[in-house]
Amino acid sequence: MNPIKPTVKTEVIPVLGVALTIISSFYFYAHFPERVPMHWNVAGEIDSWGPRWAGAFIIPVVILGIYLLFLGIPYLDPKKDRYEQFRKVYHVFKGFIVMFMAIIYFLTSFSALGSDINIGLWVPGMVGVLFILLGNYMGKIKPNWFMGIRTPWTLSSEEVWNKTHRFGGKIFMLAGLVFLVMNWMPVSWRTPLFMADMIFILLGTVVYSYVVYLLENKKNRIKNDNSTKHKE
Repeated sequence: MNPIKPTVKTEVIPVLGVALTIISSFYFYAHFPERVPMHWNVAGEIDSWGPRWAGAFIIPVVILGIYLLFLGIPYLDPKKDRYEQFRKVYHVFKGFIVMFMAIIYFLTSFSALGSDINIGLWVPGMVGVLFILLGNYMGKIKPNWFMGIRTPWTLSSEEVWNKTHRFGGKIFMLAGLVFLVMNWMPVSWRTPLFMADMIFILLGTVVYSYVVYLLENKKNRIKNDNSTKHKE
């Protein structure tokens, strides 16, 4: 039995994203110059180039791999029975991430063909939107071994998991807003701001999960002590 129960409705968007990028990759390969931009710095300037086959085919293959990974992960998870409780959110995450990658692919590909697309403006903005969307749904993820904020403390307690993911959702949305406004910051601020944003997400969620875990243990000890005294 499939833990996430995919249907035509749940798969149409990610499959469309995969199909469009794979089909378009042959068009881009035929029309790309011999060398295409592969990476842009925080100022939106090209700082890495590669062969046209890499620019045309690598990202579509990665997108296909991500999609197949989303389909396969629930089968490998020892907690596969929990996916039923958040399968709608799982499909939402799958669709968001696949389409995000597809949009980035088309933006960078048309830019390589000479279109006047400000990659330095679009990519941080798209990342910001993705973080906000994912953060909005994060609190609905149930305990599992592959998806979500997995720390020793969230994996050991469902209460810690739920509280951490509700908190993490807010953190992700706040980080997304930072990405959205980053384009209007001086270029010299962008790299430190990006690093601070990532550290804030990582340390904020890890520390929060540990603190909640300690508080939960303290509450349980007090409850057990009171129960023991009452029996005596």
